[in-house]
Amino acid sequence: MAFRFALDDFGSGLSSFAYLKDLEVDWLKIDGHFIRDLLTDPVARALVEAIHEVDRVMGLRTIAEAAETEEQIRALTEIGVEAVQGFAVARPDRLTAG
Repeated sequence: MAFRFALDDFGSGLSSFAYLKDLEVDWLKIDGHFIRDLLTDPVARALVEAIHEVDRVMGLRTIAEAAETEEQIRALTEIGVEAVQGFAVARPDRLTAG
């Protein structure tokens, strides 16, 4: 079996760059807090760019959480982020049992 792993909410809480040296992950999911402020806060944009650049150097791929507008998606595309999730792409869907 082939599995791919994503480190969720990167950049907030307990996640840090130090984990990247020890964990074998394929994707980093940038915490939505940075994405929400991407267009208005130059520090948030710089952090997204830095996370993506480290991912690129390490051969990882980047997912941006909480992409809610087309403008955010355009900015993320300019940065080089490979994937997005959020209301701008699709609304969450509930899984049902049975």
